Amino acid sequence: MAFQSINPATEEVVATYEEFTQQQLEQALERAAGAYRRWRRTSLAERSRLMRDAASVFRRERRRLARLATEEMGKPITEAEAEVEKCAWTCDFFADNAEKFLAPEPRASSASESYISFEPLGTVLAIMPWNFPYWQVIRFAVPALMAGNTAILKHASNVFGCARAIEAVFVEAGFPNGAFQALIIAGSAAQELIKDPRVQAVTLTGSDVTGAQVASTAGSVIKKAVMELGGSDPFIVLRDADLQEAAKTAVRARNQNAGQSCIAAKRFIVVEEVADDFETLFVAEVAKLKVGDPMNPDTQIGPLARHDLRDSLDGQVRRSLDLGAHLAHGGERIVGKGYFYQPTVLTSVSPHMAVGCEETFGPVAAILRAKDENEAISIANDSQYGLGAAIWTSDVERAKVLARDIEAGSVFINGMVASDPRLPFGGVKRSGYGRELSEFGIREFTNIQTVWVGPAVGGAPPMTSAE
Repeated sequence: MAFQSINPATEEVVATYEEFTQQQLEQALERAAGAYRRWRRTSLAERSRLMRDAASVFRRERRRLARLATEEMGKPITEAEAEVEKCAWTCDFFADNAEKFLAPEPRASSASESYISFEPLGTVLAIMPWNFPYWQVIRFAVPALMAGNTAILKHASNVFGCARAIEAVFVEAGFPNGAFQALIIAGSAAQELIKDPRVQAVTLTGSDVTGAQVASTAGSVIKKAVMELGGSDPFIVLRDADLQEAAKTAVRARNQNAGQSCIAAKRFIVVEEVADDFETLFVAEVAKLKVGDPMNPDTQIGPLARHDLRDSLDGQVRRSLDLGAHLAHGGERIVGKGYFYQPTVLTSVSPHMAVGCEETFGPVAAILRAKDENEAISIANDSQYGLGAAIWTSDVERAKVLARDIEAGSVFINGMVASDPRLPFGGVKRSGYGRELSEFGIREFTNIQTVWVGPAVGGAPPMTSAE
């Protein structure tokens, strides 16, 4: 079987990749297992040195890597370059902080000495999407490798070139053979890999439907899993918000990467008192967006990654209009080569419409109205998803209180939701479980091991064998 990478801006074939044979797959698993036995014994100082070298490779190859991502999935070139730089930053961050994050933690107990140790698990399988073809991989791979694990990647088939490029970065940086490998396999093969005894854990970034399948398979063989799934993030605008700044940020939050982001703001929930003004400002900002060739540095909106994604997005718009949504801007495919879609704004949206309850993956914004802040929070939580959320208000202390009532893994006050290697990232409800990044992310794929050293000290409560 062969996989084709198609440039979504030109509809031309970028490259063709042959699927791994069973023998190639077996060899890759053996390399990962063998590398793990050596890599887990490598000092954190040596891991950090190699990771800093990987950061240097990312920076040196930034333009080439960015161009490849733009060719394979249509990301505007300036955003692609920023993504590569973020990967380099993350390599440096964990190189600087992994030793602190993984340091044994002393704990008082009945022992003469007791502590918590963070030990690697083995080989981690990652099943990753195409929308941030470098960043999604790096935010799992860097913490996993720094913790002493090895990593194998099943990337989306339309960005296999990016997958191989990441592997080449780690090879050039001097990581051991087999420490990180990109597999050219179909999605169905990944399900079988989870069951392989040489794989100890799995992480997925993708849809909640795929997440349920992968989590079920991992559960059936009792393996650790981290699920970063879909989102329908609310962007709440209260009556005392800076409307001009909120509108500008909202447009960026919705349309970055042509709206193809799990944590893009998707539902704009505005208190009725300021809704008319916000809608006017929002539509005016959307009208300024430049759609076009993603290789042009001036382009802000490139194509959607595949034709079926554009068809699905357009279907969500049509179904919402049929139920009474108002088309304030855009709402059409752009005629010609490439999978382009007009930046779109729908108003008079209610939560039961497609754009009000489903994950929209493209440049389509849904504006909903709430009578007050309490209803705004209620609408925000009336979703199967819980990845990120934003609150805009001049009363920051009040926003902190409201944030505790929002069912989401991240709440940003007067800012755009974004991932940051210093902060844990993940969701609740059908947006998944587990965390990536920060000390919480690096510990996800470790054995959190209790070490008790005798003899017991006096004054401790008695223990029985049942305890």
